[in-house]
Amino acid sequence: MAVAMASASLATPLSGLGKAFEVSRSSVASVAGFSSPGLKTARSCPLHGQRLSSSRTVIRQASTAPTLEDGSQSETDIVPTPKVIIDQDSDPDATVLEITFGDRLGALLDTMNALKNLGLNVLKANVYLDSSGKHNKFAITKADTGRKVEEPELLEAIRLTVINNLMEYHPESSTQLAMGVAFGAVPPTQKVDVDIATRLNVVDDGPDRSLLLVETADRPGLLVDLVRIITDINIAVESGEFDTEGLLAKAKFHVSYKNKAIIKPLQQVLANSLRYFLRRPSTEEGSF
Repeated sequence: MAVAMASASLATPLSGLGKAFEVSRSSVASVAGFSSPGLKTARSCPLHGQRLSSSRTVIRQASTAPTLEDGSQSETDIVPTPKVIIDQDSDPDATVLEITFGDRLGALLDTMNALKNLGLNVLKANVYLDSSGKHNKFAITKADTGRKVEEPELLEAIRLTVINNLMEYHPESSTQLAMGVAFGAVPPTQKVDVDIATRLNVVDDGPDRSLLLVETADRPGLLVDLVRIITDINIAVESGEFDTEGLLAKAKFHVSYKNKAIIKPLQQVLANSLRYFLRRPSTEEGSF
């Protein structure tokens, strides 16, 4: 993963996942500015008792000229890999959002405004440079509670909102993003084989929890779906990190079963459930 996972207590985000709710991937995509008839409604899963609005919002078609949010132009031939990292471990009081796209990003004022429109506060922002480019990091909380974001559907809306803005202000990024297939100015030239790209591993993370590692092809609603599948077999998701790296999604989840680390047989059940879900072919509703 792009960011090292820090140790976290059991009272970290995504804890207390025992309440029933229903998640709609199409609703999450609509909140973030995406709308696609190919998105299927997810089944109910034991998370929070809230729903996102089911209203549909059509994304604006991105222009072909790469324009930074600060208005400047970029004409670099090699398009860097965009990265969006949602980190629930490194800060106990806020969700950390990190965005990288080589050295092409400006101040991201429009992205911050878009996050505020989701009902979020940007507590602080900083920038650092390394060999991979310019990294913009934001510490965000929910405006109504002042607490870090815990709802998977809102975390997914944050991710899709950032990707939406990337493709709007940097149309060339759509060639490196899975969302660019349906919503970008130029779709990706590469295709990810889900069977080859999908990797799953469960390792011990102390006596009270395990660490689930997932890598697979990205798609809208993926974060919500992963949490739903995990909690459907009564495994608790305590905290984690979700990274979008170009066409791939990489996740780390701290998980437990009845406040204990997951035993080997249950690890196999978890891995098999996720592998089946991630590799199965998707069929649009209404195709029969």
